[in-house]
Amino acid sequence: MNSKGLKKEQQNLRVQKWVAALSVLILAIKFIAYYSTHSVAILTDALESIVNVAAGFIGLYSLYVAAKPRDFDHPYGHGKAEFISAAIEGTLISSAGAIILYKAVQNLINPVELHKLDIGIWLVAVTAVANFAIGYFCLQTGKRNNSLALIASGKHLQSDTYSTLGIIAGLLLLYFTKLKWIDSVVAILFGVIIIITGYKIMRRSIAGIMDEADLILLSKMVEVLNANRKENWVDLHNLRVIKYGSILHVDCHFTVPWFLNVHEAHQEIDELAALIRKEFGESLELFVHSDGCLPFSCRICKKANCPERKNNFAQEIKWTLENISKNKKHELI
Repeated sequence: MNSKGLKKEQQNLRVQKWVAALSVLILAIKFIAYYSTHSVAILTDALESIVNVAAGFIGLYSLYVAAKPRDFDHPYGHGKAEFISAAIEGTLISSAGAIILYKAVQNLINPVELHKLDIGIWLVAVTAVANFAIGYFCLQTGKRNNSLALIASGKHLQSDTYSTLGIIAGLLLLYFTKLKWIDSVVAILFGVIIIITGYKIMRRSIAGIMDEADLILLSKMVEVLNANRKENWVDLHNLRVIKYGSILHVDCHFTVPWFLNVHEAHQEIDELAALIRKEFGESLELFVHSDGCLPFSCRICKKANCPERKNNFAQEIKWTLENISKNKKHELI
């Protein structure tokens, strides 16, 4: 891992420390609000905050692991710890949603007397503002540093904010109408939303663990390569991209004119790497298998004044998500 990559990992770790610490404070405030009101909707919010605390410390540990430099046992680094953390967090969120649904239905059947709703609403409103601010900062840092753990934490905190706002709206309606069933209905609605949020986080983390292709990232990369193609870049195929935490691993087969010497061919690879780093960040590892062109490559090669041309140029093959991923050199049929 280069110095910039290590710096990002350390920044991720610092942010997650603050998330874990503040989540404990927010949890305490929500439980004070619940014991003051006995509202199942506020209990819904408090239960989700328990998950926030657990997820915050799990995320903290995963980022601690991910920030470790590569070693003999982990030659690609420890970035996948973030995927495991996000999977656990998504599971916890979905579990909290299920518990919330159970409590809400139970309260709908056997409603309880509510107290001091005005105080409860103010306390919960304070936690909503705090969660939104923390979640926004966490999400922006995670996107900037390609940290799935921080992105998962940020989305979780923001979903908690939205659910809290919905709960506040429901409590205000309850406060003015005195209809007790509103408390349970609000809890049921946001219990479902929380389950869906947990599923989405789990789905993304499993995709990372299984090295599922990021089609959006690949499509953008193909677009950038086409727009900045050099005349010595005869062909590019077998392109693959894998994320390990904030590190992007890219490997491909790269065809250049066969008569370039080793230094000249390496210069073309350096230009390819510089282009990808410019567009997709400095935390990049590029593994390139370089090939020399063959006579059939002449028909798709636009190199001017080529001293070794065997066939006339016929047509440039535009790289696409489909053809650039195949383990086969491009040629005109």
